[in-house]
Amino acid sequence: MSLRETLQRVFGKPYATVTPEQAVDLVGQGAVLLDVREPHEWQAGHAPKARHIPLGDLPRRSSELPEGKPVLTVCRSGHRSARAAKLLAGSGRPVSNVAGGMTAWARAGLPVVAKGGGPGRIA
Repeated sequence: MSLRETLQRVFGKPYATVTPEQAVDLVGQGAVLLDVREPHEWQAGHAPKARHIPLGDLPRRSSELPEGKPVLTVCRSGHRSARAAKLLAGSGRPVSNVAGGMTAWARAGLPVVAKGGGPGRIA
């Protein structure tokens, strides 16, 4: 292992970071958008094609995510989803964190829907 690889392993993040706009493109190419917020946050508003597994449930429910597809993690601001990305990357999955979370998603003018499909808001 080279010095660069060693330093990346010790100090680097084991996942990539993408913008909300890049996330939309990646979902269009087959990536899974995983929202790790709490149920009340999800119900208030989420990305239309997102899947929901709260961060606390992720260790026991990660098998619900399809194998072989990149996973994009998102939360309200990007902190919880960074923890989720690290957890998933540790199991060998290709994963990226959505920078700025759903707050940045909504700020970018991307759609947010509530449970049931109506207009949503970021809680």
